Amino acid sequence: MTRHIYSCPLRWSDMDAFGHVNNVVFLRYLEEARIDFMFRLAPGDGSPSFSGGSVVARHEIDYVRPLVHRHEPVTVESWVTKIGAASLTIAYEIKDPEQVYVRASTVVVPFNLEAQRPRRITAEEKLYLQEYLDGPEALAA
Repeated sequence: MTRHIYSCPLRWSDMDAFGHVNNVVFLRYLEEARIDFMFRLAPGDGSPSFSGGSVVARHEIDYVRPLVHRHEPVTVESWVTKIGAASLTIAYEIKDPEQVYVRASTVVVPFNLEAQRPRRITAEEKLYLQEYLDGPEALAA
């Protein structure tokens, strides 16, 4: 199983009054990693995959331990746990080599911006996503 690795910098403005990364900011970190992951296919070789847009249908997030400001980035590992006809689920860990700060998942729906409606996952997108497929639901895919 392949995981997408994203090195995410921490910003001073990410901190809350207690000196921790604010819970909402973790969703921004996930977004940065997800966009980096999903749009790697689109620019390469002029592929239209994922270039039409996507929307988030659901987030689940478990805050494992607090993350305080520092100059070193955190790693966001992403992988796919489910591929449906018109949605996919991406799992994440925000971590350092020695500890995990957040475990999360996002249900993403490909979206046709012109028609303003969801669309199905293309064969090219599914092939790309399958490289990152792992987890109990992956066996059914």
